[in-house]
Amino acid sequence: MLSRIFLRLGASCGLVGMALGVYMAASHDHVLAPVHAHVNLIGWVGMFLAGLFYAQRPDAAGGKLARAHLAFTVAGLLILAPGLAGVLLGYPFGELMAALGSILTIAAMALFVVVVFRSEANPVLPSDHRPAHHG
Repeated sequence: MLSRIFLRLGASCGLVGMALGVYMAASHDHVLAPVHAHVNLIGWVGMFLAGLFYAQRPDAAGGKLARAHLAFTVAGLLILAPGLAGVLLGYPFGELMAALGSILTIAAMALFVVVVFRSEANPVLPSDHRPAHHG
């Protein structure tokens, strides 16, 4: 379940990030390029990779830390992206939002690091992909 949420959110962020890239290319206005980069990296790449990790490590996906990782990641990106846009466009709310979103985002990554280090050593593989036991 958690892996599916991360995968779906990641893919959705990929679409949003690419759409922003297409808009910038069409308008020849690249002022929001850092927003495009953050949505793609944190959203598309980060969330999708987390989803793949949690799909392979169901022991890690069910805990409170994993759910906190999801919450902090989503909240961080939803605050960071418009905050960064605000900074780039000169809006007064931008700096505070970008700072708060950055703190939430790095906290999300710290939670993920803990989850990764606490997870079991061997990934769960489908039975047809497990190495044959010889001995």
